[in-house]
Amino acid sequence: MLMWFLLSLVLSFCSADEQLIVLFTRYLSSLERRHTLSTCLADYTHWYTLPSPFPSAPSDFSVIYVQHGLATVQQSFLPSPLVRGIVPDRLIPDVPLNTSEPPPSPPAPESSSYLEYFQRRVLSVSTRGVASLVHAPALWRRGYKGSGVRVAVLDTGLPSNHPHFSHIAQTLDFTDESEPADKVIGHGTFVAGVIASSRDCLGIAPEAEIYSLKVFNSKQISHTSWFLEAFNYVLRTGIDILNLSIGGPDFRDSLFTDKVRELTASGIIFISAMGNDGPLYGTHNNPADQLDVIGVGGLNYDDEIADFSSRGMTLWESPEGYGRVKPDIVTYGTAIKGSNLKGSCRYLTGTSVSSPVVTGVVTLLVEVMKRNERLSRLTSPASVKQILMASAERLPGPNVFEQGAGKMNLVRAYEVLQGYVPQVTVSPSKIDWTDCPYMWPFCSQPLYHTALPVTINMTVVNGMGVTGSITTPPTWHPNSRTNGYLLGVSLSYNTILWPWSGYLAVSLTVKEEGAHFTGTVEGYILLTVTSPGTVEDIGEQTSTVRIPIKVNVIPTPPRSRRIVWDQFHSIGYPYGPFPRDNLRVQNSPLDWNGDHPHTNFNGLYKHLRGKGYFLEVLTTHLLCYDAAHYGHLLIVDPEDVYHRSELEKVARDVDKLGINLIVIAEWYNGPLIKHIKFYDENTQEWVVLQGAGANVPSLNKLLSPWGVVLSDKVWTGTFELDPRHAPVDYSSGTSILAFPTAGRTFSTTLVDETSDIIQQKKVHVAEVPVMGVYHGANGSVSVFGDSSCMDNAGQTADKCYWILDMMLQMGNTKTYSPLLSPWKQVAFRAPKLASTPQFAQFSRILRVDEQGDTVYRELAVCPVLQEAEVRDYNDTSPIGVLGVRLLSEQIDIIGPEETEDEEQLFRILGLLTLLSIGAVGGFLYMLFRMFHRKRIVLYKVKTRRRV
Repeated sequence: MLMWFLLSLVLSFCSADEQLIVLFTRYLSSLERRHTLSTCLADYTHWYTLPSPFPSAPSDFSVIYVQHGLATVQQSFLPSPLVRGIVPDRLIPDVPLNTSEPPPSPPAPESSSYLEYFQRRVLSVSTRGVASLVHAPALWRRGYKGSGVRVAVLDTGLPSNHPHFSHIAQTLDFTDESEPADKVIGHGTFVAGVIASSRDCLGIAPEAEIYSLKVFNSKQISHTSWFLEAFNYVLRTGIDILNLSIGGPDFRDSLFTDKVRELTASGIIFISAMGNDGPLYGTHNNPADQLDVIGVGGLNYDDEIADFSSRGMTLWESPEGYGRVKPDIVTYGTAIKGSNLKGSCRYLTGTSVSSPVVTGVVTLLVEVMKRNERLSRLTSPASVKQILMASAERLPGPNVFEQGAGKMNLVRAYEVLQGYVPQVTVSPSKIDWTDCPYMWPFCSQPLYHTALPVTINMTVVNGMGVTGSITTPPTWHPNSRTNGYLLGVSLSYNTILWPWSGYLAVSLTVKEEGAHFTGTVEGYILLTVTSPGTVEDIGEQTSTVRIPIKVNVIPTPPRSRRIVWDQFHSIGYPYGPFPRDNLRVQNSPLDWNGDHPHTNFNGLYKHLRGKGYFLEVLTTHLLCYDAAHYGHLLIVDPEDVYHRSELEKVARDVDKLGINLIVIAEWYNGPLIKHIKFYDENTQEWVVLQGAGANVPSLNKLLSPWGVVLSDKVWTGTFELDPRHAPVDYSSGTSILAFPTAGRTFSTTLVDETSDIIQQKKVHVAEVPVMGVYHGANGSVSVFGDSSCMDNAGQTADKCYWILDMMLQMGNTKTYSPLLSPWKQVAFRAPKLASTPQFAQFSRILRVDEQGDTVYRELAVCPVLQEAEVRDYNDTSPIGVLGVRLLSEQIDIIGPEETEDEEQLFRILGLLTLLSIGAVGGFLYMLFRMFHRKRIVLYKVKTRRRV
């Protein structure tokens, strides 16, 4: 039995009683809340309200404990105009942290329990002073140490008498322990120390006012209600900055995400860790993946993206759209020195360390702004994010989905800050798809005529106010000198930006005139945002940003080199409880990485591009692509069903238009789906999976015109298909039950994983068919039963991309590899659809009608992109790159061993060099300076004005 099945039993504490959160439509007094609850629950006797840490403060929710269950009690609240909803109080287990001192070399991030992948948890793993690393002394010497800045740390707590802290403003416990001190774990102490420790392991802003809000108890457990209470306290207390070193992939937890938006809309700068699930792509955590939050990734000391740091686009928009760029910024997070519970120092590694590093730096910057009359009125989550990103150092190797704007630079941020004016910016600041590797994956494949639109989802940051609007449609300005007119530009965007931000999706195509063009095309988009005044003496403001576009265009490739990838039928967590493809992956039971060529299948994408294939991602149903343009339709691991009209079209595309249908399947077994259930501490319910690795019954309908049937068996094992390649690791795959006699297949010996899991019997079976290829009169059908060896999340040592190469080559040449053999009949069963009535709520193809029957939806009309209005190209239009005209002051970093007398001596020597000594003196002076500079250990600041 797999470990995560057992963990579900060990970690559960199923009860008939339920702890529920009652959400109100507005903030109510304690008397109003009590009266509303008593009125709604007048017919129930076994319930009570859980005490609040601040019972007299207004609140927009209450927590009740009932014995009747959510479904029963929920009806009682429907008539009340003051109640907007009632939800379970989600239990949030934390990841165990290693509190021991690290070995001499920094360890790898700890492996996580299975629950951490779908529940919020502390993002740090156990294994230098950090203040000097980010050049904090440069601002200390100017008198900025965080004084007067209120910083909230929501974590495991902090001892109020800890010797490292001189400015602990408040320590509060929002858990069930009534003990604000962190006496066991030490994570909250460490995070607070990185921000504000004033001795030994110095923090970055040692005079900051720390508000330690304990939301995880000593058992490393939390509840949603504890977070909500802490968030409401932050809203009432005038906090400037909130650090949250936790995260999870459930961006559909609207109770949590909406409260985060409320915090940032109130002007609180929210900084959060991106996650420790790297180097896999598609692993960003919430709330760091939100538009209004500063999401922080991690670096090592070589200025490389740390292996543990989460990567890849956000998945909110998947599968119909393309994700946004995150992280926003990266900084050190490997073996960082900070405070421990005993009053000495320890080392930790993780993005939960990187997050307080940024928080410490932001604390210094906010103090600078507070002490400046002009800048104090401009302090906001948007302005701080703009300053951080404009001043970041772009790293030469990582792409934008790994580093965001780049490495945080405090000194340069201080310079940018001096001349900051409210404005609108976009991230990334330009669409330059000739810039590799930074703009990967966009730069990895040129555009061409008839290709599906390629979309980049840009974040619009509005530094003028919490609310903004795009009242005038953005315009496209092609550069005629660089053939910009060949490009079709379509735009989708928020007309209202709130809070502080929105999105601009830019979709690019090549017009028919560019079908044979080779070269670079350029132009720019103009975007104007209007924002109402946010302070008394500042009225309505308008800002225009120019977004340069530069892309490579090639002639349309031959059909045989073009592949269309079906993304539309992929469903993963948090859209529904769909399991991981490889059942042996015990620490991550749910499929949450997007199954996209640019997330967990990015290795496969890079391989195909390296082989000269062009991969296009279809984010709509299969009626929306023209098979005449493509040689191959690639379907990998689909969870959703196929519409009958899609089934008919694919049959025509293969038989009439000659496309090569390639299906990379996964396991599906009805009894196993029912067997694999686990207790979700989030919802306090037993979770029944809504599918398997792939929707094999629907794939069988898709493959039925050619007599191909996949089985309900689940197989695992290792086999050799081609001696020129490493053995194939077959992990929880399906097998072929029926195949055309004219086709060719490959069979091998595997272990029946269904028996291994359910009956705990390991049975080896010979002649299991796992691969098949069939050539029809025009098109071909190819099947392989497992995607794990092509999936970066599959944890297989050797990838089997070469199997897909074989299938593509056989489809193009209409030949069979000698490694395949004629079909032999086998005696496995075809799977029956094991979907539950709840499956339709996750499906884009099915719905439940008024009679309660599951029926097909009407497929949406295929989108036709509306091209943006074209205007003349103007070289003098506003640039909108923050920092171009804002650097009014620069900090020079000078060695601490240079005394004031030495500085004066250097100035005299320099003057003599310029006036009288000449070239020889200048040379000697330069040698002297070089020798002296080698002694630099710490930092000292001087300033000079810049014109």
